[in-house]
Amino acid sequence: MTMEVNQQPEPDVTAVATAVDATAGDATAADAPEERPEVRPDEHPEAQPQQPAPKDRRLLRAALRWGAAVAVFAVVGGGTAYGITSLDRTDVPGLATHSDGRWAYPVLVKPPLPAGSPGPNDDARNPAGTHYADLRELVLPAPKGAKADASLKGTDGWLATKTFLKEFSLAPDREDVGQRLTDNGLRHIAARGWTTADGTHTRVYLLQFDTGAVADHVLGDELTVNEAPIYRVRGGDAFEPDDLLPKAAQVADVHTVLVHEARPYGAEQVREAYLASGDTVAVIVQSRKGSALAVPFRQTVTLQGELLG
Repeated sequence: MTMEVNQQPEPDVTAVATAVDATAGDATAADAPEERPEVRPDEHPEAQPQQPAPKDRRLLRAALRWGAAVAVFAVVGGGTAYGITSLDRTDVPGLATHSDGRWAYPVLVKPPLPAGSPGPNDDARNPAGTHYADLRELVLPAPKGAKADASLKGTDGWLATKTFLKEFSLAPDREDVGQRLTDNGLRHIAARGWTTADGTHTRVYLLQFDTGAVADHVLGDELTVNEAPIYRVRGGDAFEPDDLLPKAAQVADVHTVLVHEARPYGAEQVREAYLASGDTVAVIVQSRKGSALAVPFRQTVTLQGELLG
């Protein structure tokens, strides 16, 4: 972010000197003794004027000269100091903070719930863990500047199951996953995908089931086991856990499994996340030529978890 700052103009040294001389001149004139009628010392000794010595007058003029200069520079310097202290760190040259790799997502707003409807993690009023909000409105939006993946647009925002199954590289796996989803009563899939300027391709899928218990079962037994994915996705091979998600970035009541493709990998690296919140399972896949960066991946996982939680 760049803020426009009203900077104070640099002081005109000539003008300052002229002002100082004028001030000193006025002071000198004020110091000159007025003409008074002659007073005898023996008549009014207390009225006898006290004339400063020549040396004292020079010291007085010098003090006034420097006092005026300090006052002028204090005003100018104070304005500059205020301008700097009112800036963000990134707006001051030499103090800019470099980006840590996070993407610029739009402001996230959860869709409104129907009147009186509880959230998915309200165990007392919503034991089934139902998401009463429109699932299509719970899919994480693409970050600013990203190019949308038209293949995940679906029909009226609902994605066909066969399109989701294309994420899995082997035909037997696609058939097996499809059957498991059917057996567990898959209701809807909402999805969104995008590619950022650095070539990272992201796909987000939200799979909705009848209850939270079914969603937990699908995540922990049908798609992953022991916190690792069962089926291989496109471009991926062997995976290992990603245990470095900061605690502050973990969303309460959202079961999260993060993995990344282990070395040596091919032309690109793949990262995966599986999340369960209420009646919904989220599957997030990111791939990038060379290596898939950890920071935007974990950021994406956290933000999607916040929308579902």
